[in-house]
Amino acid sequence: MEFTGTRLPAVRAEDLAEIVTAEGPFVTVYLPTPGDVENAAHAAETAWKSLRRDLEGRGAPEAALSAIEAEVPGAHERGDCLAAVTTDGGLLHREHGPQARPTALGRVEPIPSVLPILEWRQGSPAYLVVRADRTGADMVAFLPHGNPIAREVAGTDDPHITRSSPGGWSQRRYQQRAENHWEENAEAVADEVATLAKRVGAEIVLVAGDVRAVGFLRGHLPAAYAARLHEIEGGRGLGSGEGIDEEAQEHVRAAVDRETATVLEAFREEAAQRDLAVEGAANTLQALARAQVEVVLVHDDPEDDRRAWFGPEATHASATRGTLEDLGVAPIQEGRLTDVVVRAALGTGAGIRMIPGEAGVADGIGGILRWTS
Repeated sequence: MEFTGTRLPAVRAEDLAEIVTAEGPFVTVYLPTPGDVENAAHAAETAWKSLRRDLEGRGAPEAALSAIEAEVPGAHERGDCLAAVTTDGGLLHREHGPQARPTALGRVEPIPSVLPILEWRQGSPAYLVVRADRTGADMVAFLPHGNPIAREVAGTDDPHITRSSPGGWSQRRYQQRAENHWEENAEAVADEVATLAKRVGAEIVLVAGDVRAVGFLRGHLPAAYAARLHEIEGGRGLGSGEGIDEEAQEHVRAAVDRETATVLEAFREEAAQRDLAVEGAANTLQALARAQVEVVLVHDDPEDDRRAWFGPEATHASATRGTLEDLGVAPIQEGRLTDVVVRAALGTGAGIRMIPGEAGVADGIGGILRWTS
């Protein structure tokens, strides 16, 4: 049987797949770099020096540590936490995000620990904010990485709309002409919204503005984007953006929670039918070894140091070393369980959904399958 439902919301990080399947060992660092504290640059440097000494004591290569050190100056200006993955060959990945935890985290392991990065991305989906009126719209696409993208659709205002309205039958004719004109403008806005949303992979479209303009926009958007549209307070023009950013963030957080609930609901339904779901570390790793998993569910606890085994290929993953030995896999290495799960998931094209610990999934790990025999 194959999974035939709609594609479930999950993080699909192709850019990290090559990194986690590369040859280690890796040094992974999450360094708090808040910019809203006194002497922020000095605080980040001090935290890094302490973490560096600890990593040196655990055998981290000098070249890997130097590559991270080069990223620390100015990091407080780019985000509240610096994530860096390095090897003795230098920097492999750098990302800035919200503070992952109150203290620094550093690991020297045969697999990089990228779950906090995936959690950042899950919590920061691409979304659009559209401010519309009857003549057009201003829109901004907010991305997990990179600068926002702004667009404007400047329709034309029919001069007859602003003239004194004649009475009788002429009134009805002029009103209909105005309605047609507003709808044409909304259609142009809808085209641009759909184009920009597709380009950035927007999961959410937030619209503020004139009631009629928003109604026309909803009617002309493709169904996939109309389903993602949420109305918020505000309008177009100078000063109209006050409060929009805060409300937009609230909608984004609520949407992320709904998506997690959707994935958990799908998982539970499949598990109840004993069909397209696996639960627990051993069962999930077995399914990943068959490239069978569509979405991995995983809870990340920084203190969790359970272990699993892996080989050169992404599908070489198991809860027991003996399983890989029986398959003739070599060399076999040991890594953190959740990192082995993520490596196999990214390497086989599976999506990843971080779940809360109280979700009730055995071992904090499960999977929704693409197919089952």
